[in-house]
Amino acid sequence: PAFVENSVFVDMERAGLRLWGWVSLPTFSRSQADLQYFYVNGRIIRDKLVAHAIKQAYRDVLFHGRHPAYVLYLELAPAAVDVNVHPTKHEVRFRDSRLVHDFLFSALHKALAEVRPEDHIAASADAAEAPANQPHSGASDDFYQMESQKPLTLSESSSVHQLSDYSRSAERGQYYQPSAQPRPQLDSLAKLYEADEEIPPLGYAIAQLHGIYILAQNKDGLIVVDMHAAHERITYERMKAASLNEKLKMQPLLVPVSIAVSQTEADCAEEQRETLLGLGIELERVAQESIVVRQVPTLLKDSNVEQLVRDVLSDVLEYGSSERIQAHHDELLSTMACHGSVRANRHLTIPEMNSLLRDMEATERSGQCNHGRPTWVYQSLDALDKLFLRGQ
Repeated sequence: PAFVENSVFVDMERAGLRLWGWVSLPTFSRSQADLQYFYVNGRIIRDKLVAHAIKQAYRDVLFHGRHPAYVLYLELAPAAVDVNVHPTKHEVRFRDSRLVHDFLFSALHKALAEVRPEDHIAASADAAEAPANQPHSGASDDFYQMESQKPLTLSESSSVHQLSDYSRSAERGQYYQPSAQPRPQLDSLAKLYEADEEIPPLGYAIAQLHGIYILAQNKDGLIVVDMHAAHERITYERMKAASLNEKLKMQPLLVPVSIAVSQTEADCAEEQRETLLGLGIELERVAQESIVVRQVPTLLKDSNVEQLVRDVLSDVLEYGSSERIQAHHDELLSTMACHGSVRANRHLTIPEMNSLLRDMEATERSGQCNHGRPTWVYQSLDALDKLFLRGQ
């Protein structure tokens, strides 16, 4: 039951291939790869190509060292697969392995990207039967599991997915820019609920806790958001989209930043200048052990430029060849996004917090940060009542 409640149903067909079944949410994972079942034309198999495609689909949403759970069925023409490559017939050989790999990756990548907070909360409230001494965010020895995050499909018509003030300001490299007429705050939330007005899935912010968490109230309970983790995912997805469309805007620095580096780092910066430019970082070598940074991505203009460049150079050196650097393009963007995200202990106003919540609802994979950690958890009012033994 836990797997079903924390899984996404997949059903996709293309080029004579059909994939259907269930894959776990990134926040519901195992410490080992033992809850993984993959069938080809009804026959259970273990295949490196299949495992790699699934791993790639979860690449930037799964916490390090964790494994997804899944029950998947692949259907294709019998002539397109050889089942006689192993005596036990648990291994197969696909006639067009690249086609199968890309199909599996794209189907699962799309399914995971479409998971949103939209209607999660109602599903959680209906399913919340946990004992009072077991909070919804608890994890067992085997599972890293957030029972509060249920699979959903984004409703394209929902008004909560309109571009927020932060979305518009982010393109100019600014942090949250509240509107002139902020959404209702504490004194009017009760009236809003009584009027049965449409409430966004992540509700409306009511407070900030220790400069780290946003506390929000929706119609059915309490939402707790890790604001740095959430903003990191939003920034990362924006940078990926802009980079994919070759529209990653750059911001010239008013005063170029000079950085003392090792000769190895300076050599790397010089050799990979075009690669770094593609990431929105313009720099040049000015001495044997010195570089100057002239432009950074607009989204990251308020970040610590020196630390940003040092971290990116460190990653580039680790990846080595240009081919490997290109293959790890998204990981480099993830490193950069972390620098552009709002930090702990930064005070946000209520309108700023609400802007972040609205952006989360409109952003792919917003349930996890770039490292696979959950960005929000939920406690229904019923679950809170049980904790305090109300109505018993």
